[in-house]
Amino acid sequence: MILSTTPQIEGRPIREYKGVVTGETIIGANMFKDLFAGIRDIVGGRAGSYEKVLIEAKDTSMQEMMQRAQALGANAIVGIDIDYETIGANGSMLMVATSGTAVVI
Repeated sequence: MILSTTPQIEGRPIREYKGVVTGETIIGANMFKDLFAGIRDIVGGRAGSYEKVLIEAKDTSMQEMMQRAQALGANAIVGIDIDYETIGANGSMLMVATSGTAVVI
């Protein structure tokens, strides 16, 4: 499956549009509440444990979107958008939502 944030794949004309596909992941982890509440205390460096959770959530959402595209008979997704949002009481959960257009190239 070819994935792209652009509306087309250079040199690969789109033969058929299959429709919009999405993937969603919600992670209920108190560490995000702590992260956002204490973000101003982090000076420099990277928060590796938080990054791993964000990457896992993004990857899960992308996999879900690809499965939905494959079910439609697509072999590529174009125009991909990835959104991160905090939800729940006091922003205690993180939602990663991906969307794009399933196509046949």
